[in-house]
Amino acid sequence: MTAPTTVPPEAAAADTPTPGPDATTGRAPSTLPGTRTYVVRTLGCQMNVHDSERLSGLLEAAGYVPASAAGAAADIAGGADVVVINTCAVRENAASRLYGNLGQLAQVKRERPGLQIAVGGCLAQQDRARVIDRAPWVDVVFGTHNLDVLPVLLERARHNGEAQVEIEESLKVFPSTLPTRRESVYAAWVSISVGCNNTCTFCIVPHLRGKEQDRRPGDVLAEVEAVVAEGAIEVTLLGQNVNSYGVGFGDRGAFAKLLRACGQVQDLERVRFTSPHPAAFSDDVIEAMATTPTVMPQLHMPLQSGSDGVLRAMRRSYRAEKFLGILERVRAAIPDAAITTDVIVGFPGETEEDFARTLEVVEAARFSSAFTFQYSTRPGTAAASMAGEVPREVVAERYARLVALQERISAEENQAQVGRVVDVLIGEGEGRKDAATQRLSGRAADNRLVHVAVPAAAGPEGAPRPGDLVRTRVTYAAPHHLVADGALHGEAWSVRRTRAGDAWERRESARAEAASAGAPEAAVRDSDALDGTCGTGLSTGAPAAPVTVSLGMPTRRG
Repeated sequence: MTAPTTVPPEAAAADTPTPGPDATTGRAPSTLPGTRTYVVRTLGCQMNVHDSERLSGLLEAAGYVPASAAGAAADIAGGADVVVINTCAVRENAASRLYGNLGQLAQVKRERPGLQIAVGGCLAQQDRARVIDRAPWVDVVFGTHNLDVLPVLLERARHNGEAQVEIEESLKVFPSTLPTRRESVYAAWVSISVGCNNTCTFCIVPHLRGKEQDRRPGDVLAEVEAVVAEGAIEVTLLGQNVNSYGVGFGDRGAFAKLLRACGQVQDLERVRFTSPHPAAFSDDVIEAMATTPTVMPQLHMPLQSGSDGVLRAMRRSYRAEKFLGILERVRAAIPDAAITTDVIVGFPGETEEDFARTLEVVEAARFSSAFTFQYSTRPGTAAASMAGEVPREVVAERYARLVALQERISAEENQAQVGRVVDVLIGEGEGRKDAATQRLSGRAADNRLVHVAVPAAAGPEGAPRPGDLVRTRVTYAAPHHLVADGALHGEAWSVRRTRAGDAWERRESARAEAASAGAPEAAVRDSDALDGTCGTGLSTGAPAAPVTVSLGMPTRRG
């Protein structure tokens, strides 16, 4: 059902336009000439990243253009005419972060009445018209089920001079069918399903994203082939629970078949997926991973707790023994697999004995990294009304012990990589200190972050580009990354220039030409993506800094 248009009281007289903006909303019917610019800000998981790419594609199809990178310093709106915030509803501070951002945008809107602000995503689906109640200067609120309406709502808000709120209760248009503007030319997200049928007591996702709906395999493969034709050499298959893929159309083996089919796509070199659920993880998926060369030796398997009692309270339909059995079978089939996980500390009713069992399972599992979170109550979840709240000081103390344990294990697991030769897909923006260290950064096949030294003799022509592959030897290990500096000391290293690197170079050349012609040269992507949790697993291998969460399936980039 679509919610009626919400109009703040102060906008009730907007049918008769006034010369200036309303004192509260900052809103005035816009008469700005020319092409309007936009920026999309992403909070949350890979599914939000995927959705934001669709929102960008929709806006560009409607005639908007990305705000220039140079304009990012103009104000908090990035100098754009339209700011879209794609929200997360999982973290305890999700609302405070959204409304904090909106508070800062209010001042910009008073100075620039033509600015439009749109709020979408999970928190918008949850809060609905309350977004306008708390921030009446927002122009558009839309949910997770109706991304396609954004351009229409923006235009309607401009024309009428009043806020527009439109929330659907079920999916109307599968996001993957919408236009897209991908952030990366060498790696792509491809959604295989939306929604979730699980009933985890800590999780708000099914309420906000709905029941699982699967795309047909032919549609998924068509999109994979299309992104590869555009230059991508890596694809990550996305779903809230990828290994339940196919249940909706009567084929419980569909996900393993899909992995094998992706392995047959010409010029696709790396296939990843996120996230599976331990309860539905099957041996045919392990076999498909092991026998399909392009499926990378990486697995994100959410543990959440090592205590069977806590898992039962969480309504996680597996137990610790089964979980460890899955890891054993994966490692038997794929000895070099890097396995990551999620763990929640302090779930209601968790005892010291329960927590000790979690430490035991983490020690036995030998995760290459773990995303660890302190539980906090999330309204709308079954766990919110559970008795047995664990005191915050107890949660913090347990959390510190868990982090210390995993830090040691991560350091030991990474130390075992020293001396190995790895193929690193060079990324864009992967290493925050690359400029200072004069290294390039990317991901090994097992998704570990590797900082690669490039010898000065390589020169600009010989240096790898984002999307190129570097073969080099690991010389140093830290808990959250590897370093490959051998090339500086005369060790052999090689660069394979790829179709993806060519595509990146073409894009950069086009941006440079556009900038010289005075057009916007790049989209402003003020993204905190991969900083929330939404049941879609991990794209990277480094654990996050301590955070408080209520869902516990994180996707933070390390």
